[in-house]
Amino acid sequence: MSGGGRELPPVNCSPAVAANAEGDAIEVLESADILPVAPEDQWKSLFDKYDPESSGFISTERFRDLLATHGSELDPHKLEVLLALADNNADGKICYQDFVNLVRVKKLKMSNKRSNSFRRAILQGGRQLKGSALREEVGLGLSQRLVRHVAYETLPREVDRKWYFDSYTYCPPPWLILFITVAEVVVFMYYGFQLDRWVLQVSSPSYLKGPLPYHPQLRSQAWRYLSYAFMHTGIEHLSLNMAMQLLVGVPLEMVHGALRITLIYVCGVLAGSLAVSVTDMTAPVVGSSGGVYALVSAHLANVVMNWSGMKCQFKLFRMAMALVCMSVEFGRAVWLRFYPQAFPPCPNPSFVAHLGGVAVGLTMGVVILQNYEQRLQEQSLFWIFFCVYTLFVLCAVFWNVFAYSLLDVRLPPHP
Repeated sequence: MSGGGRELPPVNCSPAVAANAEGDAIEVLESADILPVAPEDQWKSLFDKYDPESSGFISTERFRDLLATHGSELDPHKLEVLLALADNNADGKICYQDFVNLVRVKKLKMSNKRSNSFRRAILQGGRQLKGSALREEVGLGLSQRLVRHVAYETLPREVDRKWYFDSYTYCPPPWLILFITVAEVVVFMYYGFQLDRWVLQVSSPSYLKGPLPYHPQLRSQAWRYLSYAFMHTGIEHLSLNMAMQLLVGVPLEMVHGALRITLIYVCGVLAGSLAVSVTDMTAPVVGSSGGVYALVSAHLANVVMNWSGMKCQFKLFRMAMALVCMSVEFGRAVWLRFYPQAFPPCPNPSFVAHLGGVAVGLTMGVVILQNYEQRLQEQSLFWIFFCVYTLFVLCAVFWNVFAYSLLDVRLPPHP
């Protein structure tokens, strides 16, 4: 190699590093000051400085010193990931070509969504990070312990847990689930005082007259397919949904972000009301169970699929308790559906929305939660499920437009 320095012996670079240095997909770490892009002779001079024996290799310890010397302020766990990428063969050394490949990045920055190639490079060949487990770290503050707890609750791989631990800043906070929960409580309190009823509010003849619940006679009012989620049949319904929504939804939002959780939640709510309009055509529907069951089902399925990697405490007991809560809430909904009607001929709210939420959680939700910090647009399975979901929505819309009149369905009177 030319450029004013001594020749380095030819060496074979790590396959993961070489493969991922070929394109722009490898977006590694912050910041613009760390090993800026430079001509190869400058790279070589920098490498020479840490390779006085002219062996063509430097140790990972010297590479760590190199990063620290040149103004990098990397979090320790991100530095571990970078070293794992550079030293894929776990031999404790980094060859010159590995070094070149690592700095041959057009823009070194912190990427919230890592590319598939970067992930494969780290995990190729069963590569394990050399540092201690995140759980073993001491001296953490309360907020750091909470973030670590959330990481072990939701992520199955140590490399993802460490990446998340160093990346999370509480900005923005998990506002989505908290906002939805507060809105549901406010709506419930409003109807509680208005109807003077707190248990089985659905038994009041004025319960379905508001602008929020879905009713088959009002199915042309499109907002009701989503707004019904803010109403509940009583305090027993609201309490169970709130408990599952907060205990599962807040940690998931902290890890995966509001946008992805919104996608799962809203798709679950919409699938719930559309499923009711197709399969239980004469019934109204209220409650956030469609969205809640989508989140909980996706999370439980993700835990089962990554059972050995999930390190949360008492996971079997906690999974059993989650299933018990889901079963109790679903059983309550089934019982209420066939409970004697408070004001015939209008039936009680349907339970089918729960099943619509579960279907969304076990398909699209699982794909979203499995791919932490991966770009969803790179996941073919996500697009398959998204297209299937879109097809279901379109078919349900056509069903609502044409099927009721073609089948001559006898709907309950306007509330």
